[in-house]
Amino acid sequence: MWIDSHCHLDHNRFLNHGGAEAIVSNAKAHGIDGMLSVNCEIAAEFDDLLKRVMPLENVWCTIGTHPHDAGLEAEKAVSLENLCEKALSHPKIIGIGESGLDYFYNNSSHEDQQTSFRKHINACIETGLPLVIHARDADEDIIRIMREEAGETNQRGLRGVFHCFSSGEDLALQGVDFGFYVSFSGILTFKKSQGLREIADKIPKDRLLVETDAPFLTPEPHRKDMNEPKYVSVTGEKLAEIHGMSANEMADLTKENFFNLFTKAKETWRG
Repeated sequence: MWIDSHCHLDHNRFLNHGGAEAIVSNAKAHGIDGMLSVNCEIAAEFDDLLKRVMPLENVWCTIGTHPHDAGLEAEKAVSLENLCEKALSHPKIIGIGESGLDYFYNNSSHEDQQTSFRKHINACIETGLPLVIHARDADEDIIRIMREEAGETNQRGLRGVFHCFSSGEDLALQGVDFGFYVSFSGILTFKKSQGLREIADKIPKDRLLVETDAPFLTPEPHRKDMNEPKYVSVTGEKLAEIHGMSANEMADLTKENFFNLFTKAKETWRG
């Protein structure tokens, strides 16, 4: 049984497909045991997201500001103290993010993104919850800021995951050395992604996670369909092939890794 470590159940694309309950039901019918729905805007979306996941078995959420939204005044107004308080307010909130840097789209200024990223790092350190990092075309600044805030050798004990990894090998390996996990999405199955598959092969097995980032990035051979958590097994099977494992072994491994990182999920897990 697989766990989708990153999806967006509150996305509008799911509304025409029965909403979160239908998506979760469909996933469970395809052998998906649980999933993490990730927050992108605290002020506008978090309360609704939490309400959506509360009644759903083995479904959790995070709280955080996506780098695209880091420049919004409502997101800037969320203080470190506010973020920590909200993050610890409910057992279904098991992580912080997604936060990070995206220099490809630049929907928010670099300054606003970096300020938000630092806030989220410190919230994770103060609460003990893991950080979900979004990194695109910003590898050097990502690791630099992590070291500046958590210590050169992570003395402050920051934990987390590089989600939907598509960055360079150096960031992946430095992240692993820093104690982070690396999560792979449907991009891993794309024909053009041989370089990413080579990076995935170098990630230690105890640091691997698998995700959909649904409704985005549907894996091959389902690219024409809207992505759903039910497709996490397709990416997982590709990751298993890369590491010379069976699909069942990879499902067990990534499930164990998920709970090793998102330890708070164990409070409400129904196995």
